[in-house]
Amino acid sequence: PAFFKMYSDKILALKGLSKTFGTIAANCDVDLDLHRGEILALLGENGAGKTTLMNMLFGHYMPDAGQIEVADANQRFLPLTLGHPQAAIAAGIGMVHQHFTLAENLDAVDNIMLGAEPLNLLPRKRATAEKKIRTIMAQSGLTAPVNVAVGKLTVGERQRVEILKALYRDVKILVLDEPTAVLTPQEADALFENIRAMAQDGLSVIFISHKLREVLAFSHRITVLRHGKNAGEIQTDQADEQKIARMMVGSETLSHTREMQENGPALLRFKRVSVQGRARRDSLKNVDLTVFSGEILGIAGVSGNGQTALAGVISGMLSIESGEVLIEEQPLLDITPAAMISRGVGRIPEDRHRDGIVGSMSVAENMVIEQLDDPTLQRNGLLRRDAIRDYAETLSSEYDVRGPGAQASARLLSGGNIQKLILARVFVRSPKLILANQPTRGLDMGAASEVARRLLEARGRGAGIVLISEDLDEILKLSDRILVVHDGAFSIAKTRDRAQLGLMMAGQAA
Repeated sequence: PAFFKMYSDKILALKGLSKTFGTIAANCDVDLDLHRGEILALLGENGAGKTTLMNMLFGHYMPDAGQIEVADANQRFLPLTLGHPQAAIAAGIGMVHQHFTLAENLDAVDNIMLGAEPLNLLPRKRATAEKKIRTIMAQSGLTAPVNVAVGKLTVGERQRVEILKALYRDVKILVLDEPTAVLTPQEADALFENIRAMAQDGLSVIFISHKLREVLAFSHRITVLRHGKNAGEIQTDQADEQKIARMMVGSETLSHTREMQENGPALLRFKRVSVQGRARRDSLKNVDLTVFSGEILGIAGVSGNGQTALAGVISGMLSIESGEVLIEEQPLLDITPAAMISRGVGRIPEDRHRDGIVGSMSVAENMVIEQLDDPTLQRNGLLRRDAIRDYAETLSSEYDVRGPGAQASARLLSGGNIQKLILARVFVRSPKLILANQPTRGLDMGAASEVARRLLEARGRGAGIVLISEDLDEILKLSDRILVVHDGAFSIAKTRDRAQLGLMMAGQAA
C-alpha cells in the first residue's frame, strides 16, 4: 500500500530496557525505535514482555536498567524521567491499556478530563471539554455516550472512551494494547483508517495485537519480542503470517481445520428463555437455541449486545425470568454455577480477572477450585496441599502457564497466562458442554492455535461448544453454525461472507 514508508524522523528511542519481577525477567536489554508518523506493531507470545515494555515507556514501571529518549519539536532527543506517568504524558505519550482504567461511577467526560485538567477547574471547563470530545469523536469515528456513567456502558463503549481519553490529551505518541478486541470488523477497519490518517498528520503509534490481519494491513513495521528480548523486526510490506510466526515462536504455527462430522443429540436447549437486564442489550427475550453434541455454535457480535446474558445463563451465574433451559433434555430446576458444573458444563468466562480467578488465591488453588470433591485432592474435607501443588505444576507445564510458580498468587500472572490457567482447568475435566466466551482474547498466535486445537478435539469427542467471540475470523474458522447477536436479538447467519456478517453485527442486515 502507498502508506508504507511514509514516516520520517525518529521520535522515540528505547535503549537497553530491562525489568525483572522476582526471578522472572520480563524484559532483557530491549531496544526499540519509533519514527514520526509511523505505525509500529509490537508482537510476541504471551509473557514475551510487550505490555511490560510499554508500561515502562508510560511510567507505570521503573526499569531496572536502560533509558528512554523522546524527540522535542526541534528534533533534540531528551531523556524521559522514568517511572512517572505524568512525565510521559508531558512528553506527549498516551497509552490505552488492554484492561480498562476508568472510574465507573463517573461519566465519559469526567473520565476523559481526569488527569488532563486541574481538579478545581473540572466543573468550569466541562462544557469546553465536552465540545472538544465531540469534535474528536467526529474526526476519529469513535462514538460513546458522554453523559452516562461508565459503569453502565458496554465493553465496546468503554474501550472507545479509553481511546478518546488518550486523544483528548493531544498525544504525539499513542500506545494501543489490543485496541480492536471489542470492535466489529468494520469498526476495526474504520479505527485503523483514522489512525492511518492521524499518522499521516504526524501521530506515531505503537500497537500490540494478536490479529495478524490488522497487523499486516495497517502497520508500517513489525517488531517482535520473544522471552523478553528483541527477536527481530521486519517491514510490513515484506512480512507474511508464517514469517511473523517464526519470529514469535521459532517455528510456523499449525493451522487446524474443522473436519465435517455428524451432530449427536441435543446437549443444551433454550426454550423461549427470557432474562430481564438493565436494557435490551443486557436482556434475552423468548430465545430459542439448541447446541448439539459434536458441534461448535458460534455467537458473533460486538461486545455488549446480549452475549453477557447468554453466557450468564449457561454458566449458571444468571437466573432466567421465564422459559426453560434443558441439558441433555432434562430441565434445569436450579440454575447455579454448582449445578452447571455438576451437569458437565465447562466455563471459560469473558472477564477472566473478575469471573475466572480469585486473584488472592494461589495458581494451584485456582486450578482445582471447581473440583474440590476429587478424592485425590482432598480427604475428609481437608485439602491435600502437596497433591494440589503437583497437579497444578503438571497442568502448568502441559498448558504452558508461565509465571512465578504454582504457589504464587494468581493475580501475579499476565492476562494471557491467566487465560491459560482457566483453559487448563476447563479442558482437563473433558466437559460435555463448553462455554467458550472470548477464549483467545489476549492470547498470542501460538496459544490461540492451541486453544483452537483443543476446542476441535473436544468437538471430535462429542462435546457441544458455544463459542462467543468478537474475532470474526475465529468464528468463521471454528464454527459449524453461526448466530449473530445485535441489541439482544439473535439471527441465524445464512452466509459466511465476512462483510455481510459484519453488517449483521452492526444491526444493518439483521
